[in-house]
Amino acid sequence: MGQKSLLRNKRAKQGQDQHDSTPITRRQQEVLTYIAEGLNNREIADQLNISSRTVEVHRFNLMRRLQVTNVAQLIRQGLLMGLLTKLFRITEPRA
Repeated sequence: MGQKSLLRNKRAKQGQDQHDSTPITRRQQEVLTYIAEGLNNREIADQLNISSRTVEVHRFNLMRRLQVTNVAQLIRQGLLMGLLTKLFRITEPRA
């Protein structure tokens, strides 16, 4: 491996370590929990008394921070990182 490649890998690893050690905010934790419970953006916004656009931003930032591309991966990563418990509240099915 060339020196440039080694340096690039080292920088990527450092970025990943820094990324992993950055905790999510309290609000992001709340949004993640509501996502895991199956609520949509509007429902989460109503629960937290914020706009649905703000929920979208929190969701986007969570997905970026946890390096995932969809909600299933987001919940899985949240469980693996201990950000969610396996016993989150179950909501009634929507009609």
